Amino acid sequence: MRSMDRVERQRRLVRRQLLAPELRAKDVVGVAESVVVLHATDPATVYLAVAARSSGLSPADVERALYEERELVRMLAMRRTMFVAPAGLVPVLQAAVGDELAAKQRRNYARYLADVVDGDAVAWLAEVEAETHSALLELGTATGAQLAAAVPRLRTQVDTAPGKPYSKPTAITSWVLLLLGAAGHIVRGRPNGGWTSSQYTWAPMETWLPHSNTETTAAEARTDLVRRWLRTFGPAPLSDLVWWTGWSQATVRKALAPLAIAEVNLDGEPGLVLADDLDAEAPSAPAAALLPALDPTPMGWKTRDWFLGPHAGALFDRTGNIGPTVWWDGRVVGGWAQRADGEIVWRLLEDVGAEAEQAVTTEAARMTAWYGDIRAIPRFRTPLERELTA
Repeated sequence: MRSMDRVERQRRLVRRQLLAPELRAKDVVGVAESVVVLHATDPATVYLAVAARSSGLSPADVERALYEERELVRMLAMRRTMFVAPAGLVPVLQAAVGDELAAKQRRNYARYLADVVDGDAVAWLAEVEAETHSALLELGTATGAQLAAAVPRLRTQVDTAPGKPYSKPTAITSWVLLLLGAAGHIVRGRPNGGWTSSQYTWAPMETWLPHSNTETTAAEARTDLVRRWLRTFGPAPLSDLVWWTGWSQATVRKALAPLAIAEVNLDGEPGLVLADDLDAEAPSAPAAALLPALDPTPMGWKTRDWFLGPHAGALFDRTGNIGPTVWWDGRVVGGWAQRADGEIVWRLLEDVGAEAEQAVTTEAARMTAWYGDIRAIPRFRTPLERELTA
């Protein structure tokens, strides 16, 4: 059995996820493709992940790719998490994840609505979805509030925790927009604000990305998705792929079945890799990278000890969200933050030598220029990030 130790895995990580200056992409789509999809729970992550892996680009280039060229699309996908995906991957994500996610959420919401509406709650909800979609087609683009004004049933109030101290009836607008987005009928457009804003307008998929409905079955799409993940994040244990997709182990195994897979030894643990991807990766010169909170690289695996070392306590919050991290030669060695005055500050959590410290200083200056006048507090605060900005 072929062995791949942590050094070889770190080498692959650097080269495939563009974490060295000579590997940086010249276009935004190339960055997204290097990590399969960009994590987008925090809007700033998309821009800062591009900054870390590119040269010659600016936030305006990311906005252009998202909202003018529409080469990237923001959508719910794995683990009901928000991602930004290359437009060509949208049909794959829709068939592999989106359709099932929409069906599951529709059933969940209908259970709450059963006590509020007359008759079949599932059918009622489907009617509201169709009415909202039609209203958006007529409006062209709209905010949630504008759609709620156009579709009165969106203002229906539901209490998901009756009798509880935290009980608070809310309108179903966000539910319906989530369902339409997960089903691929509508898409988040340009936000009302800068690149750290999460106040999005909505647009119909028919007009935003009219050629996205490439026919593919769920089984074919899942196989395609796990192949892409293995090419980028492999080798890795099966449990990492199960975690990243959010699927059951049985579903992941079915998705893997059509692929030629090799089993390898990962420092004593079995791992999977594509059978045509067993060659050793050429090393890159040691390089520094400053990756943002919730970056797709550290969030690509469940088991992170091989690149994270003993630093999880300082760099993760209590619910498993990673903060801004400093990388050197394919592993995490510290954390960083942006202060209120715009200064990028960082702290190494281990001794990596003068060369690494100088490289981190250079990267901090590069990231400062990328931010410009923007100030972005991570949505999920971690211990070291809070300490650096205190």
